[in-house]
Amino acid sequence: MKTLNTFWASALLCVVMTSGVQAQESRIAFINSQRITSESGPAKAATAKLEAEFSKRQKELTDLQGSLKTFSEKFERDAPTMTESQRVAKQKEFVEQNRDFQRKKREFDEDLNGRRNEELQQVYEKATKAIKQLSETEKYDLVVQEAVYFNPKIDITDKVIKILNAGAK
Repeated sequence: MKTLNTFWASALLCVVMTSGVQAQESRIAFINSQRITSESGPAKAATAKLEAEFSKRQKELTDLQGSLKTFSEKFERDAPTMTESQRVAKQKEFVEQNRDFQRKKREFDEDLNGRRNEELQQVYEKATKAIKQLSETEKYDLVVQEAVYFNPKIDITDKVIKILNAGAK
């Protein structure tokens, strides 16, 4: 599906380029969105914010996982000396604790992913404004986000990151 979308985007780009050649020279730029979401100031601030917000819960999950491992090791070591009823009780206890851990981990992952998406959406909105601003000032006719190939001289990612970093200060 992505290949098909890339094909149609390339075909559209060819049409735009061909029609633009007849009227005037078109200016095209490329933007690397992955670099923006990892290298820009707002993206780094969002990452730090998420780490601060979720670090306590992450530590609790790590501690719970460690206690489950310790419980399991102790059970394996002590199982031969336990009675059948003690072994069954310990197994039930382990299953309950493991189920609780899995539930908490699933909730943590859902919450983290939801918050990450919210923060990334804000970064994308800021980046879109920066791209529009740069496109207007440098008179770009088209800014492409994904491409099979692009000439590095049309890459404006560094300029967009510079604008975003200036706005983040």
